[in-house]
Amino acid sequence: MPVITAVDDPGAFRILFETAREKESPFWLITWAQAENHPLRGLRIPLFGEHQRLNAATAVYAVKAVSEQIPVDDETIRKGLSQVEWLGRLQLVEPDPSRKILLDGAHNMGSADALRVAVRTYFGAQAPTLILGILQDKDCVPMCRILAPLAARILLVPVSSRRSASPQELAAACRKVNHRAEIVPCDSLAEALQRAAGDHFLVITGSLYLIGEAMELLKLLPANTINERTLNEWTAPAIKS
Repeated sequence: MPVITAVDDPGAFRILFETAREKESPFWLITWAQAENHPLRGLRIPLFGEHQRLNAATAVYAVKAVSEQIPVDDETIRKGLSQVEWLGRLQLVEPDPSRKILLDGAHNMGSADALRVAVRTYFGAQAPTLILGILQDKDCVPMCRILAPLAARILLVPVSSRRSASPQELAAACRKVNHRAEIVPCDSLAEALQRAAGDHFLVITGSLYLIGEAMELLKLLPANTINERTLNEWTAPAIKS
């Protein structure tokens, strides 16, 4: 069974590589050099974030690994990547010309850092209002350290889960790294959205559960059609006989 990864953490790489060698599995480490090569060369992927090119390259190599069973030509790969949509991953919504809402399901330190880089790369000096909710069993404090310095205003909210970190706990962590921002714990995401209704640039992040709730409240999708699982997992469509 081939192993295909773009992991850059040395510890994780060692475990994957040693396990693959033990199982005599082909092992492919996808690098940035490979991310810029055929069939991605010159292709613009319609997703924010440079890390998405590495994600796309990993997907391409996964397709290549099963090419004998499921042949897909390069033109089909390019067409698919050029039209890709990924809900809740650096998804930009513009309700009107003066307002931007960026939704991202970043829920660990790596994805929080990718969000930080993307905000600074694509939006420059614009300091957003940050709506942040994180699950208690995630890296709450390190994520606050990464994301809080971006914001001019921070609204902390509970995630719709029993595992949610408290807004007060998140607020305390944010205050330690951003003394200038207005920091407000809120009782709900609905309250935070109401408080931020007049803000021009809004970033909502910290959990895919939170993004699903935000999409419903912002009427981006009909109620009950999106949740953490549908945001996090691809499901093959049923094949009609």
